[in-house]
Amino acid sequence: MLKYVSKRLLLSIPVIIGITILSFGIMKLSPGDPLANFVNPSISMEDLEASRDALGLNDPIHIQYVKWVKEVAQGNFGYTYSGNHSISALILERLPNTVILTLSAFILSFVVGIPVGVVAAVRKNTKLDYSLTFLSLVGVAIPSFFFGLLVIYFFSLILGIFPSGGMENMRAGYVGFAYYTDVLHHLILPAIVLSLGNIASVSRFTRSNMLDVLKEDYIRTAKAKGLRNKVILYKHAFRNALIPVVTIFGLSIPFLFSGAYITESIFNWPGMGQLGIKAIQDREYGIIMALNLITATLVLLGNLTSDILYAFVDPRIRS
Repeated sequence: MLKYVSKRLLLSIPVIIGITILSFGIMKLSPGDPLANFVNPSISMEDLEASRDALGLNDPIHIQYVKWVKEVAQGNFGYTYSGNHSISALILERLPNTVILTLSAFILSFVVGIPVGVVAAVRKNTKLDYSLTFLSLVGVAIPSFFFGLLVIYFFSLILGIFPSGGMENMRAGYVGFAYYTDVLHHLILPAIVLSLGNIASVSRFTRSNMLDVLKEDYIRTAKAKGLRNKVILYKHAFRNALIPVVTIFGLSIPFLFSGAYITESIFNWPGMGQLGIKAIQDREYGIIMALNLITATLVLLGNLTSDILYAFVDPRIRS
C-alpha cells in the first residue's frame, strides 16, 4: 500500500506544476494589472511605472513565475498589493470558516444522498421513485446562486426563520454555547445550498449502483434461500452498491470548496470563497494564485483519497 500511495503522490507533482503554470499564464495574459486600481490624478504615470518595477510586474512572465515558486517553496504566498497584508495570514484567518461550511455540506451530502438513492432504488418505478428522481434532476440543474437567493427570500425574508447572511450575530455578542448555537443557526442555509448539487449526484449514483447490484446472481441466490428482504437489501446489496460511491466521496471535497465561492458570496460567509471573489475584483494575483494552488491540491488529494479507498476495497488495483 505504501508503494502505491508513494507512486500516486509522485505523479501528482508534475500535475500541480502544470496547473500553476497554466493559471499563472492566464492571469498574466488577462488585460489590466493590480495597479490599475491605483490610477488617479494625484499619481503620475512615472510613479506607477516605478511601482510596477518595484513589484516586479514588468519582469518577463517566466521570471515572475520562478520568483513566485521560490516564495511558495519557503511557505510564503507574498503580500497584497493594496494594504501590504500577508496573503498566508489572510487565508489562514478565513480557512476555518470555509472548512466549517464545506465539512457540513460534505456530511449533509452523504447523510441525505445515500438514503434517498437507496429508497429510490428499492421503490423503483413507483411514485416515490419518480418524485425523488425529479427532485434529484432539479438539484443538479438549478444554479446554486438562484437556489441561494430563493431560500433567503423564503426562509429569511418571508418566514424569518434563519438569518439572511453572515456567520454570527455581531450585535448580540454571544459567548460559549450560545455562540456555537448562533453559528449553527447561520450555517444551516448556506450548508444546504452548497450541498444541494452533491446530494443530487450522490443519490442518483447510489440509486444506479443499487439497481445494478440488485440484478446480480448472488442477490437472486439470497432470495432463493429465503432470506428476509431487509437482510438482502442492507447486508448484501447495500454494501456492494456503496463501493463505486467512493469515487464521489473523494471528489466531493474539491467540488464543495470551489462551490463555496458562490455560496459564501451570496450568504456573506467570511471564508476563502468570499476572499477569492474580492481578490478577482481587485486583481490581487497573489491571493488568486494561492487559492488556485490550494484548490488544485484538494482535487489531487480527493483523487488520491478515492484511489486509496478503492485499493482497500479492491486489492487488485494496488499493483
